[in-house]
Amino acid sequence: MKKKFLALVFIIFTAKSVTAQNVDAVQQYINTYKNLAINEEIRTGVPAAITLAQGILESQNGLSKLSRESNNHFGIKCKSDWAGATYNYDDDAKQECFRRYPTPEDSYRDHSDFLSTRPNYASLFTIDPTDCTAWAYGLKKAGYATNPAYARMLLKTINDYNLQQYTLMALEQIKNGAREDVAVTNSVDQNTSSTTIDTRNEAIQAEEEVPVPQQTETVFEPGNYPQGIFTINQAKVIFASAGTSLFALANNNNIGYSKLLEFNDLEKADILAKDQLIFLEKKPKKSNTRDYHIVEPSETIETIAQIEGIQLQSLFEYNKMQKGLQPAAGEKVYLRPGTPSYYPKLISYSSR
Repeated sequence: MKKKFLALVFIIFTAKSVTAQNVDAVQQYINTYKNLAINEEIRTGVPAAITLAQGILESQNGLSKLSRESNNHFGIKCKSDWAGATYNYDDDAKQECFRRYPTPEDSYRDHSDFLSTRPNYASLFTIDPTDCTAWAYGLKKAGYATNPAYARMLLKTINDYNLQQYTLMALEQIKNGAREDVAVTNSVDQNTSSTTIDTRNEAIQAEEEVPVPQQTETVFEPGNYPQGIFTINQAKVIFASAGTSLFALANNNNIGYSKLLEFNDLEKADILAKDQLIFLEKKPKKSNTRDYHIVEPSETIETIAQIEGIQLQSLFEYNKMQKGLQPAAGEKVYLRPGTPSYYPKLISYSSR
């Protein structure tokens, strides 16, 4: 009886010791890579909590053979477009091809780029970055992992280790202007993107005159948005192709035609002349995630209202703009009420 008791005590002690060691390993992993995850959220929009949870699970706290020998922390396989170093490893099949990186930092950067540039993950970037549940299940639905419990595992890891705090830290840094200094537009030529952003910032800080761009229509590429209904700024929206009937769209979604026009600040019309985002409910008055939008050369205040999912009248008010005027390229359009230090320089060309 005494031997059985001692054996039970030993098992309990061993189990507690292993659990404690695992917790220590996870916390050490978080401490090592949390700043990388925060920077990647600032750069690409992938929530830091999601990045860290995936890194913890996929790399087994950085201790898996794949992560130790190839610096691959996210289990990303080679795919047809990978031209870098490779590493063969048994996973779903024998000796599958995985990406090999020079450093863990390269793995984190490639993970963010992998999610932010592939069409099957595009819908994730319409989700509020603080909505880790939607992100976790969205990743599973998009095919990131084959394990049916993957989303639940991510959420448990996020909750157990309070990883949401790192998403909030990144959002706070973005709010304080970190996006201007750190963010890089998703592009193959990242150096060119950084130079473009730096040039914009210098022009804004020096309050130089921004040249009036040649006005062109903003073109929404179908690949940039998912099919069917998704959300922008927590409002339901659909990407509608040129030739779509607004009457039919309203009818199919049980919305009054006049309401559909009101939601999208549109004049009476039926057939859409161009591809565009059409909201199926009233847009919020302000952004839930960021303070401002940097104007691209082809954008108007109307297209910015659709891209950001904010009521057009609110944008006019926040930026002290009158109808008929447009923000110049490179300027900030404010997405929340407040007292900014300056308002966008305006140009007067027709927005239609």
